[in-house]
Amino acid sequence: MRFSVTKVCGGGGKARAGVLHIGSSSIGIETPALLLSTRKGLPSFVSCDLLASLPLPDSLLLHVCPTHFIGAPPLKTISNIGGLHRMLGLPDHILVAAAGDSIESLPSSEATNKFGASFDTPSGRRLVKPSDYMELVSCMKPNLWASLADEVPAWATDKRNKVSVDRTLRWLDACIALDPASGTNGFGFIVGGSCIEQRRLCANEVSKRNVSGFWIGGFGLGENIEERCSLLNAVTDCLPPEKPRLVSRLGLPEEVLEGVAAGIDLFDSTYIYQLTMGGFALVFPIDMAEGETQNGLLNNDGGDSTKINLRATTYRKDTSRLVDSCSCFTCQNHTRAYLNHLLNVHEMLAQILLEIHNTHHYLRFFGSIREAIKVGEFDLFRQQFVKKRRAHIAAAVLQA
Repeated sequence: MRFSVTKVCGGGGKARAGVLHIGSSSIGIETPALLLSTRKGLPSFVSCDLLASLPLPDSLLLHVCPTHFIGAPPLKTISNIGGLHRMLGLPDHILVAAAGDSIESLPSSEATNKFGASFDTPSGRRLVKPSDYMELVSCMKPNLWASLADEVPAWATDKRNKVSVDRTLRWLDACIALDPASGTNGFGFIVGGSCIEQRRLCANEVSKRNVSGFWIGGFGLGENIEERCSLLNAVTDCLPPEKPRLVSRLGLPEEVLEGVAAGIDLFDSTYIYQLTMGGFALVFPIDMAEGETQNGLLNNDGGDSTKINLRATTYRKDTSRLVDSCSCFTCQNHTRAYLNHLLNVHEMLAQILLEIHNTHHYLRFFGSIREAIKVGEFDLFRQQFVKKRRAHIAAAVLQA
């Protein structure tokens, strides 16, 4: 893996653009970038053939969860096939493995012990030891993997935070020792809960290990916005600039912008999945120089300035596209009224079309962030986005 920073915001800002190269491929993934969440290797409602319709190369990054594969199919079968790339039919995609996710494999800090991390998996709660985890990674053959970690919620005590850091560092050393490549394709996990001192300690210690990047975990587990900002900045200040940083569970547009401002390069989130399951479609302007809204006026259908709720009756006769300027398959071929109908009759095609649009739209959002960084206007881009979001919410409150 090769990573290079191509642009850093001036004026003391930390936001940066970079390029990530995996293996011998000539295709570079520009950062900041999004890892698409998957269930057993594929997005929840997008099949292999439909993946090709998403923006390239941005859609090549996939987060796979090894604990999804505990039990079936057998690990030996996956290994004999040639790993996940061969099994899924995705030879050109970049698979990034990490033990937990926010959909089916949630970390359970109460059941975790000194031997391994506990996860609620599709086959029940499992205790995963470093040796078990690295066996999964070895059979799956992902391009990159993150070490096993003991993640704790924001309300954990200082003593529990310290134990979490000690375990995570010990498991990182065990994972590197068990890896044939000695960790050169591994991301070191950084934890510490809501304790800044433990976060800094963990970041400094992980930086000393032979890892290719850093996976910053423990967010989205109860911390408030002010805490998150200070914790993120405390961690990134301790990390070497030449290696990529990834943060998990920050998916809202404002959270992504906050992470980019702190110097984060990659984001792992289930935001698109949650939107799709809720029947929401992203409609916010990609370029903040565009109009205040896309395809219409303010609404009180349960959405906000970033999304609309397509289950609402207001869209039963709406024959417009989700977003006029969007080039995705859904916007080019279907209307809001049709999606409203599919959702209300519980037709799975609704989720397929929504996931295509939401993924396409959010990847374009990341493209706009990169362009703003390159031209030195990221701070303005962020300020305009937050300002318009707040103005929309205030207007909606007055209308109610």
